[in-house]
Amino acid sequence: MQKFFYLEGGYLVLALVILLVTLFVTTRPFMGENAVKRGMGGVALVLAVMIGTHYWITTERMAEVKEAFERGEQIICESRMIRQGAQSIILSKKLGWKLDGEYFVSDAFSRPFFTARCLVYEK
Repeated sequence: MQKFFYLEGGYLVLALVILLVTLFVTTRPFMGENAVKRGMGGVALVLAVMIGTHYWITTERMAEVKEAFERGEQIICESRMIRQGAQSIILSKKLGWKLDGEYFVSDAFSRPFFTARCLVYEK
């Protein structure tokens, strides 16, 4: 459950704001009697499906990246430290990288890379 909140926390906050806006709009006098129930229910359902789908896709990709890394394949990760030129880094076991839980770590690199921000590198 902690991974869900870590990965989807920003989207949950946005969903809350969207629900508050929906509540505000559906309680206006020009809206119909069942507008609150139908509006909140519909919007909440759409948001829940979207957030759930995003979480499922992200965790599937994380598992794929971890499996490929264990097989010795190359992984490409987003590097937010490098702002000019190439903003990604290719890593593999051959280059001294290790998998520590959900993070790729190396003694030669100052920061870890979260598996959710990585893809299997296919040439």
